[in-house]
Amino acid sequence: MVRSKLDNRVAVNCAMATLKDEKTRTDLQHRLKRAEGQLRGVQRMIEEGEDCLAIASQMSAVRKALDSAYVRMTVCFIEQELGERMGDKPGAPADLAHMLEHMETLLGKIR
Repeated sequence: MVRSKLDNRVAVNCAMATLKDEKTRTDLQHRLKRAEGQLRGVQRMIEEGEDCLAIASQMSAVRKALDSAYVRMTVCFIEQELGERMGDKPGAPADLAHMLEHMETLLGKIR
């Protein structure tokens, strides 16, 4: 398949995108640290020979924590990209916030 110049520009822009919002970065760090702690707990449970059902339950919690962090990061990325493209148009920030709230809710349901 041949990629167009536009496809290449989009791929390059997406690859260079960073999390610019300090609040979101902090939130993601906390979510990942929480998941890291849960994962350490799973490792400890395995080392101590805990019940498989209890271990599976904790593994599920880790997956949900990572899924939640991923959804938040994805919505942040979309917010940044759309915000840059919408510019200073009147009402754009409110429209964007409203749309992203719904998007985060919908993405959260596919976990």
